[in-house]
Amino acid sequence: MMRIFVKAKPSSKEEKIEKLDESHYVVSVKEPPIKGKANEAIRNALAVYFKTSSSRVKIIYGYSSRNKIIEIIDQ
Repeated sequence: MMRIFVKAKPSSKEEKIEKLDESHYVVSVKEPPIKGKANEAIRNALAVYFKTSSSRVKIIYGYSSRNKIIEIIDQ
């Protein structure tokens, strides 16, 4: 299991993930922060980045904040 800190950037022009250090990332997604769409896009982007399924990516803290703590469960 891995825990990372994410700074979310919803409504961005492009989707990208920037690694700042071992546990801090900036995740930009195109979706707006409405009805959890941006959170879902962040989970999906991180799942692709870490080569796992989105069901293994959980937002633990910061569901309605730009600063999130996310847990990625290993296989």
